[in-house]
Amino acid sequence: MNRFYLLLAGLLWSSVIALAQKPAPVGLQLYSFRTQFAKDVPGTMAKVKQMGFREAEIAGTYGLSLTDFRKLLDQNGIKAISTGASFEDLDRNVPKIISEAKALGAKYVTCAWIPHAGDTFTLRDADQAIDVFNTAGKLLADNGLSLCYHTHGYEFQIHQDGTFFDYLAENLDPKSVNFEMDVFWVKAPGYDPVALLQKYPKRFPLMHLKDRKPGTPDSNTGHSDVESNVVLGQGDVGIAAIMKQAKKSGVKHYFIEDESSRSMEQVPQSIAFLEGLK
Repeated sequence: MNRFYLLLAGLLWSSVIALAQKPAPVGLQLYSFRTQFAKDVPGTMAKVKQMGFREAEIAGTYGLSLTDFRKLLDQNGIKAISTGASFEDLDRNVPKIISEAKALGAKYVTCAWIPHAGDTFTLRDADQAIDVFNTAGKLLADNGLSLCYHTHGYEFQIHQDGTFFDYLAENLDPKSVNFEMDVFWVKAPGYDPVALLQKYPKRFPLMHLKDRKPGTPDSNTGHSDVESNVVLGQGDVGIAAIMKQAKKSGVKHYFIEDESSRSMEQVPQSIAFLEGLK
């Protein structure tokens, strides 16, 4: 009889572990836990695993070598889908980017900022980015990697009959350069992420899921208070509608990004919200 109860207890414990390890429906931008990673890389990665994440976007290795960071990802069953690259390296050192992405096992390379003076984005800034991204994107594509530019708000400043984002989308070669939609930074300047997905199908293989506290002022500068990041579904970005459209428009990988000081508490709640969507 004791053996029976031990077996039953073992089965119940296995079920608890299985539930705890249920895969999250999306990935995580590891920058969300930058404060925790800075203090304890292995411990924080273990927490990422415990939350159920199996895919991640990399934002630095917090003092570890690329090899050691990759080992830590592998040990926790987390796959690097994408990794960040600076505009300067895309302009001057593509071999470095290729080497880093391959060391991490990532397929996508993302760039999150186009240099520009002050808060005004100009045609000259856009043309420089088009030249750099198209050149680097082809080199990356030749090496089995895909370049995505991460939207950041200022691209939605007005240009001709549309925005600078429209100009970028028209002039970047979709064979080698596409976009990562940060839904917060589409909403911030007053645009609708669903409408943008519909307008540019298959141009957004990657997506950052981030919600915004209702009442937050709009901004097209690329700057906002990180504490305005709230649990997915509790803000004004419209996450449920975005998720309905995203797959239809060709989004392949999603990453929760929560830049607030409450990210460790909020991210599990965001996972629960996504799991409840139909």
